[in-house]
Amino acid sequence: METTLVSVGSIVPDFEMETYEPSHGDFGKVSLADIKKAGKWAVLVFYPADFTFVCPTELADLADQQEKLAALGAHVVAVSTDTKFAHMVWRNTEGLMKNVKYTLAADTTGAVSRLFGVYDSGTGLALRGTFIINPEGKLVSSEVNFYNVGRDAGELVRKMEANVHLMANPSEACPAKWTPGAKTLKPGKDIVGNVASVVNG
Repeated sequence: METTLVSVGSIVPDFEMETYEPSHGDFGKVSLADIKKAGKWAVLVFYPADFTFVCPTELADLADQQEKLAALGAHVVAVSTDTKFAHMVWRNTEGLMKNVKYTLAADTTGAVSRLFGVYDSGTGLALRGTFIINPEGKLVSSEVNFYNVGRDAGELVRKMEANVHLMANPSEACPAKWTPGAKTLKPGKDIVGNVASVVNG
């Protein structure tokens, strides 16, 4: 059966995956339906594989930001096509993973990776994709890197801050490098061709 890819601005179909939950050292399940029911944002961080090289550096960086993301209402889920058992052993043996407390999900069939367009059928692995889904189930942010370029979790936090602000203030827009407290834009005829006066004024 062919998978329809989800795109930014569209509603993400519900999905479910088995997990290893480092926060309580046990297995579980995660579903988008449950995350939405809890009023949370879903942050999906796909990575190629456990026991690799760039991946633990990314997940450690993400762990450094997990409290900020949680405070913004995000349920963080790191996803690869490994099993939940591999997740458990990797998290508990790799030194860089010691502070990881967020959900590690097992997309063993690649179904969820395919949904977001990050599944590499040649390797059976997922590319480095980061996706933000708002509490209404809409995909509001998408970033995909190839295998050899790691991501910056600080930028993920900035994107979450902007999206949380915009959900509460839908008439506004956030300019480049926006951070909380900075000026936003209010699109309209008065600033057409005159954005500089708003951002620099």
